[in-house]
Amino acid sequence: MRNGKKRFMALVVSALTGMLIVSFAFEATAEEKSTLGGVLSDLLGSNQSQNQQKPAAQGAETGQTVRRVPFGREDMELSFAPLVKRTAPAVVNVYASSKVRVQSPFMDDPFFGRFFGQQMPPRVQSSLGSGVIVDPSGIIVTNNHVIQGADEVKVALSDGREFESKILLKDDKVDLAVLKIEAPDPLPTIPLGDSDALEVGDLVLAMGNPFGVGQTTTSGIVSALARTHIGVSDYSFFIQTDAAINPGNSGGALIDMRGELVGINSAIYSKSGGSIGIGFAIPSNMVRAFVQSAKSGSTYFERPFIGAGFQEVTASVADALGMSRPTGALVSSVMKDGPAETAGLRPGDVVTAMDGAPIDDPQALNFRLSTQPIGGTSTFDILRDGKKQQVKVKLERAPAGQSSKEISIDGNSPFAGAKVAALSPRLAQRLGMPTDSQGVVIVDLQKNSAAQSLGFDKGDIISEVNGTAIKSVDDLQKAASRQTRLWRFTIMRNGQTIRQILRY
Repeated sequence: MRNGKKRFMALVVSALTGMLIVSFAFEATAEEKSTLGGVLSDLLGSNQSQNQQKPAAQGAETGQTVRRVPFGREDMELSFAPLVKRTAPAVVNVYASSKVRVQSPFMDDPFFGRFFGQQMPPRVQSSLGSGVIVDPSGIIVTNNHVIQGADEVKVALSDGREFESKILLKDDKVDLAVLKIEAPDPLPTIPLGDSDALEVGDLVLAMGNPFGVGQTTTSGIVSALARTHIGVSDYSFFIQTDAAINPGNSGGALIDMRGELVGINSAIYSKSGGSIGIGFAIPSNMVRAFVQSAKSGSTYFERPFIGAGFQEVTASVADALGMSRPTGALVSSVMKDGPAETAGLRPGDVVTAMDGAPIDDPQALNFRLSTQPIGGTSTFDILRDGKKQQVKVKLERAPAGQSSKEISIDGNSPFAGAKVAALSPRLAQRLGMPTDSQGVVIVDLQKNSAAQSLGFDKGDIISEVNGTAIKSVDDLQKAASRQTRLWRFTIMRNGQTIRQILRY
């Protein structure tokens, strides 16, 4: 009778053990599994020797981590494979090519130039990157630097199909571009996740086409958030990850464990050109705003305007303002009758948060503003005279100014091939310049033009040509039409004055 009772209890214990393993093998946390292991150890303790129990007890007494074998066969077979199979078809290869004019080595020789010509056949330059399908209609996100200056952009899907693509929107300040391909059937996509929900230590996968070897997946964690001042984008607010990212991964996907897109792989920090475990991705919340702008038909990525300038809070400024540490964005200027002035923002205020998200520096504020829709309202937490306050600022469209005329300079001058316009807050914002900038600015450059070959750049403000002050596009067009071989001009570039004299 007693032996029968023991056998019955053994069967009960065995059944309970099986149910517990099945129930908790995939859902239990590390702490719960440890507790469960203790319960099972107690239940089965009569069948284990004292020597087997001593190492675990000693580890607990000394405070050392108690190691264990995998909890079951299921633990040993866990894999990212189902996640990769679901998301990989939406990661594509992007091939960009452009034709570059090559000058003949005999160009300046009057004798050989007559026989060999002044021009050589154009040379084709190509670049390779990755992209992510975010809409079944064929909308693809990649990096701007992948397709920068391209005459032709092709997209290759994971199933081998290739398509010509159209560039819907690109922005070198954000380093994003949106492509569109026409496919006969709806395409696989990766849904956009919430990058603000990420935490340091979260598992992520990076997908792309490194070095052109083919689609590759690497795993890692989120190493850091809100990385700024890395010299890649004017609106940098990067996710840092140790998932291996290499050349060719640019424009590829950074996904979380839910299979959602949380970032677009954009850059690496490397001295050798290969991955050393420091990669950066553009957050998905910026990607979402950029894609929405492209879908709306906008020709450029338009950001909300509040009519205020900001600068970094240094240690000396923080000390002068009575702050415990240097953080936030210091209001340096407020435009008259702009949204910031209407809301009550003043020079000297320090913006410490926007809509509940902390603001550590002006780059963080620019990022937060760029992800918000025009026409909405945001709440700014500010510090004024040592007291915390809140102001509600309306997010408006930047004013277009009195004249939005753009003209292309032609003729025989150093400015030939440059498209110029009078600066307005809207144009300045589009070019990534302070919205209170004034003057005549280069907004675009014709490929292989005189202006491009002489080193002019988008965003250059032309203030003087041959002694004539340039205050309008008509002034510049008139100055550029004069017949002369000697040119003297002054430009403003990134806040610096550059004076040039050349013969052309």
